Amino acid sequence: MDTVRIGRRSRPGTVAGDKGYSYVRVRRWLAERGIKAVIPTRSDQPRLKLDRKKYRGRNVVERCIGWLKGSRRVATRYEKLASHYLAMLKLAMIQRCLRILDPSNRT
Repeated sequence: MDTVRIGRRSRPGTVAGDKGYSYVRVRRWLAERGIKAVIPTRSDQPRLKLDRKKYRGRNVVERCIGWLKGSRRVATRYEKLASHYLAMLKLAMIQRCLRILDPSNRT
């Protein structure tokens, strides 16, 4: 998570994640930065209150990842270098945005 860079004035108030991120270390890291964790607890952990409305926002991210995986180059990760892979992700997102802006072009 340290690789994510956010501008000085635009730190997120909450971060949503699935049960795979329900670890004390992750929650502590977020709390130290004043970020609220919207992460459901695993079955082997004591229950914490979950803001279900904010958690539903994760669906947007999950759908975006699904769209990206529609691009075979991104899904199979042919690129060996991270910078090349990031470039392919950006191209796939541009392609997706162009499809949304021009619904008549479905190719």
